[in-house]
Amino acid sequence: MKIIRISCIVLFVLITGCKSKNRAVTANKLNTKLSAKQIIKTHEAAKANFKTLQSKIKIDYKDKTQDLGYTVSLRLQKDKVIWLNAAVFGATVARAKITPTRVGFYKRFPNQYFDGDFSLISKFLGTELDYTKLQNLLLGDAIYNLSGNKYTTSVLNNAYSLQPKKQSKLFELLLLIHPNHFKMAATQIQQAKENRLLEIKYDAYQQIEQQYFPKDITITASEGEDALSIQMQLKSVTLNEDLRFPFKIPSGFEEIVIE
Repeated sequence: MKIIRISCIVLFVLITGCKSKNRAVTANKLNTKLSAKQIIKTHEAAKANFKTLQSKIKIDYKDKTQDLGYTVSLRLQKDKVIWLNAAVFGATVARAKITPTRVGFYKRFPNQYFDGDFSLISKFLGTELDYTKLQNLLLGDAIYNLSGNKYTTSVLNNAYSLQPKKQSKLFELLLLIHPNHFKMAATQIQQAKENRLLEIKYDAYQQIEQQYFPKDITITASEGEDALSIQMQLKSVTLNEDLRFPFKIPSGFEEIVIE
């Protein structure tokens, strides 16, 4: 049940290149004189400005019993809708539509669905989850609101490191911010007593219409001896196209009840 719990946390958090302007990002020399406030302010200013985003996401999932690979279509209307569709030979096998007030998804094999809100999922996971966290993860932005807290700063792995001066009672947080474009380089959430660790790493970014978006994301989670990893590669990213977000739960599907 422990590894299932971690899997749910990671998968719900997830559900976290333009051909003409797709180039690798290289690190600049860090300015060690920047304060935490300056780093956070620059990170906030680096958030991408767009209306819609569309991408193909190649996902590789691995734990001690499974090693799976598949491709998912992503459509995102900023601050409003995240839509994901997995298809095999043109036939949908799973689909999700997530808004700030609703979480809906269904899957085949077996035919099951969930239709509810974030409060149910947060209660089940034992941690607060919302639309903004999911969107920020996919866009390379901090999943937690950085304003209102004080942070210590340092340099770690050629990135700006931020740690709250007063850590949460529930977990310890470590943030790494890229010195070039000030998007996230990594987020680490640790519960030492429970021997739990969740890490989100942004291994590469791509520049699209003079803005930076994740290209390769690696999520690893562990609890005791159990561990899993999810690698995501965002391909064929396009912005500001007219998109549809169709979602209808097929008849005859069994509801997934979260208690």
